[in-house]
Amino acid sequence: MNSSLQPDIPPAPGGLRRLPRNVWVLTAVSFLTDLSSEMVVHLLPLFLANVLGARTLTIGLIEGVAETTSSLVKLLSGRYSDRLGKRKWLTVAGYGLSTAAKPFLAWANSWTAVLAIRFVERTGKGIRTAPRDALIADSIDARQRGLAFGLHRAGDTAGAVLGLLIAMLVIWQWQGNTPTLTRTTFNTLVWLSLIPATLGVILLVVGVRETARQTAKTDSSRISWGALGRPFHQFLFIMLLFTLGNSADAFLILRAQATGLALLPILGLLLLFNLVYTIVSGPIGALSDRWGRRRVLLAGWLLYALVYLGFALAQQSWHLVILFVAYGVYYGFAEGIAKAFVADLVQKDQRGTAYGWFNGTIGLAALPASLIAGLLWQGVGSWPGLGMAAPFLFGGVLALAAAVLLWRWLPEEAERD
Repeated sequence: MNSSLQPDIPPAPGGLRRLPRNVWVLTAVSFLTDLSSEMVVHLLPLFLANVLGARTLTIGLIEGVAETTSSLVKLLSGRYSDRLGKRKWLTVAGYGLSTAAKPFLAWANSWTAVLAIRFVERTGKGIRTAPRDALIADSIDARQRGLAFGLHRAGDTAGAVLGLLIAMLVIWQWQGNTPTLTRTTFNTLVWLSLIPATLGVILLVVGVRETARQTAKTDSSRISWGALGRPFHQFLFIMLLFTLGNSADAFLILRAQATGLALLPILGLLLLFNLVYTIVSGPIGALSDRWGRRRVLLAGWLLYALVYLGFALAQQSWHLVILFVAYGVYYGFAEGIAKAFVADLVQKDQRGTAYGWFNGTIGLAALPASLIAGLLWQGVGSWPGLGMAAPFLFGGVLALAAAVLLWRWLPEEAERD
């Protein structure tokens, strides 16, 4: 084990041209999958509220239970991929299950039906996420790890941009610039979303290869919790604290609707957010290879705290434009970087387990995070002077606390390749 501290790792020559086939194929698969998801997922809270009449606490419960389910599966899936020595077919199974669950949303007539469908769909996400992230990390040199994960996130969000554009066109065609969502529009988007999702599964099957380092099974003692090491344990605790204040983005959508925005402008804000995220993810990922993962992540969390403070205080639509742009920049500074940081902190044959714990912990925190946000919105939000600001103030405070702990506990990045 090499536990020497290497905060500044020189980048490998060649940039994007040197990235292997697996990184490009998995990026394309994520592009297609997110294209499919973004046609529907951001409309779910509006479907629940506008069509099914669900309250914000119920919406928070659905999102929290869905993510918690995904998280529990991630813990098992990542560890199993390490023990098995294989990643690809677990990834295929996860994407396939999520795709198979999508059409049932068109027949959902109650919030409990939506909860059941989200349960199955998130189970698929739980199966695929840790093996897929480990497959990317296994396929790339450590000196380009930030770039690879940044590119993957950029592909994911580019799909989101196109998916939102399609959703906006369908909404404009079916109902114009109305303030609420109709069932007919939602169902149309559900059926359209099956096309790219299915193409993504096919591309994954034919295009991704197992890496040479995954041919042998790993001793179970090597992938125990204790073997992952103290730096990883500390980082996981910090991520747990941060995520408790990072409620589902459904509340950002409801916040935008509460300012008086109609459906199409709300989707326009989400489009802007994803466009910014797409543009900044790759360059910021490459920056983390030079500047250090921890510094970039710290900057992202401080920006997040400012953005959530802004959402707490926002009163006009132009405020939301600025905030959604800044939120997209935050995602570029945080999402892919955190995953690259995980690979920095553990050894190669522990990555599936580490990503299982990482993704699982984040998802497990999603249930209390969303429930807290829903309760604050409905309960504390009724206190004079707070309104709907309470969930966002809570999230900003926890982001600042997590940034302080990251700065104090992990002053250097430990490379263990």
